[in-house]
Amino acid sequence: MVKRNRIVAFFLIVLFLGGIIGATTTNILGNIKLGLDLQGGFEVLYEVKAEDGQKIDDATLASTAEALNKRINALGVSEPTLQVEGDNRIRVQLAGVHDQNQAREMLSTEANLSFRDVDDNLMMDGRDLVEGGAQQTFDDNGQPSVSLKLKSADKFREVTEQIVNMGAPNNLLVIWLDYEEGEHSFREEATKENPAYLSAPRVSQIFNQDSVSISGDFTIEEASTLANLLNAGALPVELEEVYSTSVGAQFGADALDKTVLAGIIGIAAVFIFMLAYYRFPGFIATVTLSVYIYLILLIFDWMNAVLTLPGIAAVILGVAMAVDANIITFERIKEELKVGRNLKAAYKAGTSGSLSTIVDANITTLLAAAVLFYFGTSSVQGFATTLMVSILVSFITAVFGTRLFLGLWVNSNLFNKKPRWFGVKQEEIKDIAESYDTLDLPTKFDKWDFIKPRKKFFALSGILLALGLLCLVVFRLNLGIDFSSGTRIEVLSDYSLTKAEFQEQLESVGIETNDIVISGDAHNIGVARLKGEDILNQNEIADLKTNFKEKYGAEPNVSTVSPTVGKELAKNAAKAVLIASIGIIIYVTIRFEMRMAIPAVIALLHDAFFIIAIFSITRFEVDLTFIAAVLTIVGYSINDTIVTFDRIRENMKKKRRIKNTEELADIVNRSLRQTFGRSLNTIISTVFAVVALLIFGSESITNFSFALLIGLIAGTYSSLFLAAQIWYVWKAKELKTKGTLITYKEKRKKTDEPQV
Repeated sequence: MVKRNRIVAFFLIVLFLGGIIGATTTNILGNIKLGLDLQGGFEVLYEVKAEDGQKIDDATLASTAEALNKRINALGVSEPTLQVEGDNRIRVQLAGVHDQNQAREMLSTEANLSFRDVDDNLMMDGRDLVEGGAQQTFDDNGQPSVSLKLKSADKFREVTEQIVNMGAPNNLLVIWLDYEEGEHSFREEATKENPAYLSAPRVSQIFNQDSVSISGDFTIEEASTLANLLNAGALPVELEEVYSTSVGAQFGADALDKTVLAGIIGIAAVFIFMLAYYRFPGFIATVTLSVYIYLILLIFDWMNAVLTLPGIAAVILGVAMAVDANIITFERIKEELKVGRNLKAAYKAGTSGSLSTIVDANITTLLAAAVLFYFGTSSVQGFATTLMVSILVSFITAVFGTRLFLGLWVNSNLFNKKPRWFGVKQEEIKDIAESYDTLDLPTKFDKWDFIKPRKKFFALSGILLALGLLCLVVFRLNLGIDFSSGTRIEVLSDYSLTKAEFQEQLESVGIETNDIVISGDAHNIGVARLKGEDILNQNEIADLKTNFKEKYGAEPNVSTVSPTVGKELAKNAAKAVLIASIGIIIYVTIRFEMRMAIPAVIALLHDAFFIIAIFSITRFEVDLTFIAAVLTIVGYSINDTIVTFDRIRENMKKKRRIKNTEELADIVNRSLRQTFGRSLNTIISTVFAVVALLIFGSESITNFSFALLIGLIAGTYSSLFLAAQIWYVWKAKELKTKGTLITYKEKRKKTDEPQV
């Protein structure tokens, strides 16, 4: 009898969730902070430099950060990020800032105001000003000026008296901003068309007042900026840019539109695949995955986290990885149905049997994401954050959400004796009286022997890795400036570009390089790189942005990395892969055994190197997002391998003892055949999402998406044809040494016996 109340409960829950999602999604999307790569802006890492034996301590860093924060507030940026890193660095991120040149200048200007005579002798400085007393005003001629409030009218009287006594033409009070001893001289600057000082008013009488006005050739914006700088206070130290990246607003908007479109297409493809292959459970998966996407956005809103371009990619990838947990559960249910169990019993056994596999697979991927977050910077951390949240939320929705929704339908009795709705044909179902075990079920791959040709698999991998190593030695990697240091310039033009024209435009602003690439569907994206010591300074970047905006209609993206930071990023990348590998070895050893942990890590290192080799051959640029892709594949590859090892462990439990290599080979073959379909379905669903990113996503993450695609293919190959085979070889050697292998089941039995 059909229990309609369960079906009604399902629709009520779905309608309730749908109502909440529909009512709040727009507001949530409006609240989510977008990274600078999605709305334009810039990020800069400053190294605090000591002057005249000054010690850089926590107090110095704190006061510097406070001064920078005041300047940021004056800019009116809605969601700034300011972070002290290490012993002498401060990172500033300003997303959505309208005038990047003005913002950079305002942040880095030391703002040491000084009043000097014509011989450059100091008369007054910023310490003589009332804090917050600067104001943008207009002089008697209606020109923009800056009014300053002085602490002491008496001191100003003394200063003006000294200047008056110098007599014409030397009775000038020269006002400087960031005067540098030995580099600046009034008499030299006075001969220039654009002198370095702010103004040099003539003092013809003694003033006894507590205010002074700075008049110069200011625009209103320049006068306002100067007033804000002086109110924010002088920086207590010198700041040197060691890393910076800026993204034009047009680039950000274009990247957001393309990646969102890619996400919609990729997720739709995953949904269609699940519906086509898993029938009704596939429909349940689309419901829970929709809830999953909503929860990701909701949590990001709660966390006040920044969503970056790689972060959106992580959400899309997370959908594909969340599907894996559903696939593991659905495949288990199908196996239980095939041995003759009724739907309720199959559902109960399938959901129970899949739990440990899902937990193990998710924890290893979570480990890789955590390492990536710790060692990553900026957008890479955004990717890692999104990936970690995705893993946790996918576990909740797949384990609890899917089971709740599917359980309501199963317990409604509507699908009793309707196995086709669960993707199982009637002729595939065995008689329950025959006491079939799910591990004894035939598969579509029973003719496949994964162990006998193992040497061919090893040889193929060996040849490919040797060729990859040879290519790596000959061609090396096409390192981006993240690891090689230098400057990267990217422009999005309103029309098609040619390499010659782009090079000519670069030369017009004093930049010479042959490392130029034209890309984009309309050949409207130009990328130029200056490697090594060729790092543009702040003024050069400002000139470049101004000229290129006039020429191409949009500000270019400009990134700079100093040699020191480049070496640190490379070092941290190597550390990240090493620590992730060690962590995985430890976890798999605890959950399984060392002989499974080592092959699993060998397989994932094989995958990582394969990606590196392909990038060496194709000359794709290796940047920080490449490392994010490699570590993602590390997590994904171990995920796939663990599913296989988990099935091997199950099959071993069935035997009390393994006496020969034929039995051992049979266990491995059975396990691989039983998980082969799941591996294929997982890779297909994930590839859908990645290919959508590759084809329809922003060019900014093309390298990232390509690395993921190569890694997914390599990861599936290594999980099916390397890891289990290496384990078999080592286990066979152990068998020959011991003569007999005791199964996991018997070991536990012995441990439980009372000791005499």
